[in-house]
Amino acid sequence: MNRKIFTLSKCALLCAASFNAQANDDDADIERILVTSDFRQISVEQLAASATILDKRQLQQRQAQHLDSLLNAAPNVNFASGASRGRFVQIRGIGERSQFSEPQNASVGFEVDNIDLFGMFALASPFDIQQVEILRGPQATEFGVGALAGAIRFVGTAPGADLGNQVLLSYAQHDTWRAGFAYGDDINEENGFRVSWIEQGSDGEIDNIFLQRDDTNGTDERFGRLAYVYSPSDNASILFNYRYFDVDNSYDAFSLDNDRRTRSDEPGFDQNETHAASVKAQFDTEHVLYQFIASYATSDIAYGYDEDWTFDGFHPNGYSSFDSYFRDVESHTAELRLLSAQPLSIAGHSVDWVAGVALRQREESLLRNYTFADSDFESEYEPDNVAAYLRLDSALTERLTAQIGIRVERSTLDYRDNSGFAEESSDTLVGGKASVNYQLSTNAIVYGSVSRGYKTAGFNPDERVSDAARIYAPEYNWNYEFGAKQRFYDGKVGMRLAAFYMDREDTQINDFDVLLRDNGSTDFIDVIANASVGTNKGVEFESEWQVTDDWQIALNLGYLNATFEDYETADGSFVRSQEQAQAPRWTGHLASELFLTDNVLWRVEMDVKDDYRFSDGHDVRSPGSALLHTAIEYQMTHWQLQFWAKNVFDRDYFVRGFGGFSNDPRDGEFGYATPEPYYQFGAGRQVGVTARYSF
Repeated sequence: MNRKIFTLSKCALLCAASFNAQANDDDADIERILVTSDFRQISVEQLAASATILDKRQLQQRQAQHLDSLLNAAPNVNFASGASRGRFVQIRGIGERSQFSEPQNASVGFEVDNIDLFGMFALASPFDIQQVEILRGPQATEFGVGALAGAIRFVGTAPGADLGNQVLLSYAQHDTWRAGFAYGDDINEENGFRVSWIEQGSDGEIDNIFLQRDDTNGTDERFGRLAYVYSPSDNASILFNYRYFDVDNSYDAFSLDNDRRTRSDEPGFDQNETHAASVKAQFDTEHVLYQFIASYATSDIAYGYDEDWTFDGFHPNGYSSFDSYFRDVESHTAELRLLSAQPLSIAGHSVDWVAGVALRQREESLLRNYTFADSDFESEYEPDNVAAYLRLDSALTERLTAQIGIRVERSTLDYRDNSGFAEESSDTLVGGKASVNYQLSTNAIVYGSVSRGYKTAGFNPDERVSDAARIYAPEYNWNYEFGAKQRFYDGKVGMRLAAFYMDREDTQINDFDVLLRDNGSTDFIDVIANASVGTNKGVEFESEWQVTDDWQIALNLGYLNATFEDYETADGSFVRSQEQAQAPRWTGHLASELFLTDNVLWRVEMDVKDDYRFSDGHDVRSPGSALLHTAIEYQMTHWQLQFWAKNVFDRDYFVRGFGGFSNDPRDGEFGYATPEPYYQFGAGRQVGVTARYSF
């Protein structure tokens, strides 16, 4: 066995033994959180994987308008912005950081109410969401392509009565506001529904000193949902979900002086209007449970920015440029799944099984309008995926269970653009997972697993890319993981530990080539290529402790060491070994909830993140950060009033960074002389109040 893998497994098993020493088989009944991402919806304590589950209460406490306000609670999870929101998610150091003209090939799956929103994290609003599931490590058996690093699933509040109807009003600094409602009821014994709507907006924290406006980096968003369930009998149901997303945000984040004062004469935009729907039909028989899941989504996406960050006439050496991208995306998915209702008996062992076939089709058209291009760039991209999968779960002994899953996926890509470049490719991709789970006691398990995820091949469409660099190979990710989960002291303390070693084959790297225009300013070619090997290893720890009846604390920690080797950069230099981007060595989250009286709750949270590289293609780093948030909540029978503050000490931190060039015409005699780092700021201190009426 590889020594590094052995060390991690030894750590996991020693910690598991320590947990077991304190176990109490007579623990009281404990409310279990079900993980819906698993085929059989088991509790997080029994899941043989590392996962963070954020329930409805936690979503409300974080005062989150978007997923990017939640991710710091999960160990070894990060995000990048480069837009109005944190649009790009990384798990264990793996994930995209931008999307311009190249087709997107996501590493982190994203699903809302069985709707596949592949790569569209701009739509990740947590309103009327029952729980958010963040799964770390390859999820090939369940999700297939697009879950090389992990997956994030939003589970909407179920339709029907008595499931948390609410009216929400919130206001904070920078004219930040939210207003929404959610209501569900039973029509009769067979039919139920739920409807919700939220609108939210903010001026943002950027002052455009040229236009004399404070809203050029603001947000304007609205999200709606309609859900309906029909249950004609105890063994049949149909669940329908429709979601509407309307993101109409501004984008004006970068300044030459690295402050919150911009000079753009053409502020950018970040927009997405999506209609999406899904249906899940389920029918139970004595031996087999049949499920059919289908989804459809259509999106109009627009993204643009002022490339020079200044105004016409700012400086004699200056230039003026605007870059914009308009996408029309249509996606279809269909899946037929069969699950055993009664286990089989094979060689004296009880075996449950899941089998299914899945189809994913996507059509994406792009129009790029760029100041320095001779004409508009247009492309059509059509990836299709057909997959079949099988999973077996077996009880080997009273305490030992095993699981093995495999997924075979046929991926075809069809691409063409108006530069004359066209490409068709196909790959057969194989992934899956094998795991064992040992029950140490009623509330303690240890597990070990080997999983393999995959990511399709692709191509760089820019006509300036050389023929040799056009195509990049598929990537595979082997994940070796060992973990322990324990509840003890009558269920008052819960701990989950995972140690992992990930071996990435043909690691896909995001890079860029720098070109100088005639005026000395910088142009870029975005390039994706393959490094030989990537290694991601680390530990994840999550815990919660009910200290007293009135006080609860939670602590989550992540350690990550992520590197790649043997890569030739876009400028021709060779990298023997380098730290992977968006992969902070340490992440941490600490939360405390204390009831000061029967009706008054005080919550304090701290999010900690180590420094990390912004990109594989330059050396600019994000400094480490420690952000403190707090809230006082007054609770009545139906009312909840929260006074809250985020980033209490107003710490500067960054959510996007660039380097390796100068964008400043004042730099040197002819301008653009010295490469500089440039940063997009995260949110500063914000104080607000939220009122929620529940009925």
